[in-house]
Amino acid sequence: MQALLALSRAIDRLNTFVGKYCIWLIFAATAVSAGNAVVRKAFDMSSNAFLEVQWYLFAWSFLIAAGFTLLQREHVRIDVLNSRLPKKVQVWIDIIGFAFFLTPLCITILWLSMPEVLQKYTSGEMSGNPGGLIRWPVWAAIPVGVTLLMLQGWSELIKRIAFLAGKGPDPMGKLGEKSAEEELLEALRAADEAKQSPAAH
Repeated sequence: MQALLALSRAIDRLNTFVGKYCIWLIFAATAVSAGNAVVRKAFDMSSNAFLEVQWYLFAWSFLIAAGFTLLQREHVRIDVLNSRLPKKVQVWIDIIGFAFFLTPLCITILWLSMPEVLQKYTSGEMSGNPGGLIRWPVWAAIPVGVTLLMLQGWSELIKRIAFLAGKGPDPMGKLGEKSAEEELLEALRAADEAKQSPAAH
């Protein structure tokens, strides 16, 4: 179990690193978008390459951050019923989800996407738009992102099995940092309290 937990920590570090630095892809997409808009307005010039590189960058940032998003437990969850169940039942639901739904789905996507990526790489397929970009770099984001997501799913699976075996902390516990939703809720509560306090006096 200790070897599996070490693997889990290594996967967590990998996805934390990717999640931390993929923000630069968003920055690059924003810079390209702004530059394209300025050139188009100021010089009446544009290129499909500028437009396509924006969604290439966004696709990469969206896909490779999927594992980090799972690590941070920020994927959409339907917890109306799940949150009312005992902790061990919640953990078992996650184990079943990671083992029998997430993993097979990721393997299926990899199985279907890899031949497409290789075909586009070997053929040198280009965009059908005039001045467009070569296609394989954006397609490569699919297997890379899905692999990171699947690895993180295995990491989460290991943590939950370790918890049930009494050899790991509660994987459903609060993370160190507050989510954006929690920070917004706290800000709204503070603003509401600030409005009500003068009235109380």
